[in-house]
Amino acid sequence: MPMLNKLQLKNKLEYHYRAFGKSRISPDPLEFLHRFDNWKDIEAAGFISSTLAYGNIKQIIKTLDKLFKIIGGSPYEFISCYNYSKDHKIFKDIKHRFFSDLDIAALFESLSLSYKHYGSLKYLYLLYYFEGESNIKNSLSLFSQHLLELASTTGVESRGLKFMFPDPYKGSACKRLNLFMRWMVRKDELDFGIWNEIEKNKLVIPVDTHIAKICCILKLTRLKNVSWKMAEEITANLKSFDPADPVKYDFAICHIGMRKLQF
Repeated sequence: MPMLNKLQLKNKLEYHYRAFGKSRISPDPLEFLHRFDNWKDIEAAGFISSTLAYGNIKQIIKTLDKLFKIIGGSPYEFISCYNYSKDHKIFKDIKHRFFSDLDIAALFESLSLSYKHYGSLKYLYLLYYFEGESNIKNSLSLFSQHLLELASTTGVESRGLKFMFPDPYKGSACKRLNLFMRWMVRKDELDFGIWNEIEKNKLVIPVDTHIAKICCILKLTRLKNVSWKMAEEITANLKSFDPADPVKYDFAICHIGMRKLQF
């Protein structure tokens, strides 16, 4: 790829952002959210889909297809009625990489308790969100820890369950949590903007291997290892192109890498 100056890079980023609209969403876990209209269904589907968004995209879609067949027409209603002690066996045939069926069952208990106690994941998250902070690092950490504590009430203690709820203060890039936040906070053809209490410029880009590789080539990061520090650095550099909405470029960059397209 030839070296681009700042204006050329901005123009390329804007071009790809516009090119990757809703008609090019598939394959992506985000497509499962677009099945629903009610904001609580979208929110619930978003957390489930983002949590399983790691590994091969074909396997991600396959697992989510199985899961949403069990969930049915309303993720919010399914979660609201869910009880781990009597319902955990419903997931016995579902596993996804590090996640066992019991890990997934514990995830649903965490979500169920969140909705029962707080009304929505948004209201739980807002307990920890303060507008004066530079980004969502602190609130994301506390939100994730809270969800892990709720999941742990099931008695499940596993590597998989801990992997579901990463912590930026432990160095994790928190790709899946940042992906969920992008879907909830931003608003365009792809993202839903249903958590409008949170400013878009506080988001941090969800960094996976595709984002990391392309951003290294584009000199948007000098770091080599995927981490929270890399995610912050890439986000800070993207703010020079769009200070109000730096994470808007995420979907296009990721899919250019995932589909092996030319930037």
